[in-house]
Amino acid sequence: MMSEKIDKPAPRVKRDGAKAAAKSAKGRLAARPPKIPYSADEIGEIFRRFAVQRPEPESELEHTNPFTLLVAVVLSAQATDAGVNKATRALFAAADTPAAMAALGEAAIREHIKTIGLFRNKAKNVAALSEALLERHGGKVPNDRAALEALPGVGRKTANVVLNVAFGEETLAVDTHIFRIGNRLHLAPGKTPDEVEQNLLRVIPQPYRRHAHHWLILHGRYVCKARKPDCGICVIADLCRAEVKTTDVPAELRPLPPGPPAV
Repeated sequence: MMSEKIDKPAPRVKRDGAKAAAKSAKGRLAARPPKIPYSADEIGEIFRRFAVQRPEPESELEHTNPFTLLVAVVLSAQATDAGVNKATRALFAAADTPAAMAALGEAAIREHIKTIGLFRNKAKNVAALSEALLERHGGKVPNDRAALEALPGVGRKTANVVLNVAFGEETLAVDTHIFRIGNRLHLAPGKTPDEVEQNLLRVIPQPYRRHAHHWLILHGRYVCKARKPDCGICVIADLCRAEVKTTDVPAELRPLPPGPPAV
């Protein structure tokens, strides 16, 4: 409406129009991607090095099919992958399909995962999502975001992991590690996981989007750690713009063996 030409606007209309234009401009500015201290070539080089380190990164959550992956990711909220794997080995040996898990029942699921934080609520969700998969999807994990997020205990992050790992989609699940990396490195600053996710997807070059999720998680988990980054083993130390970094000399770039680094 405000874009229509008015030959002789009244003073009130002019003031309202100015306010509306200012508000619209403010909205457009807010929608713009944040400025970052990297060129497109520098971002491409960051992910090229990650790709050399881990050409085919894998989730550290143990799983055998899309269903066990979905359950493992649901259980991993506020828990370590190692802790989840320890609990799910026996659980998945007993039930690795929605039908078997539903038959196992909430009480038995709870016994298997009682070493994991929030295990009571998680057991309830695993039992309920197993029933939902049987009732709504014929016992199969859907390759659809809305359908995944409609399952008990499944949010955007969990859906992103399943879509990426099980179905090869270019999604990016922002956990605590990726949220920290996006902000600390000023690569994709954001106040919420959703903001960081969208800002990362804006800047990550197309060839690297498939595995970016895992590269960033592993970098945050083993190199750019929460308490103190281990800059001496960082292959992007020369490119990094984090204020906390301790060296500009990158570590030797070479392929790493699969799995977590030896302690």
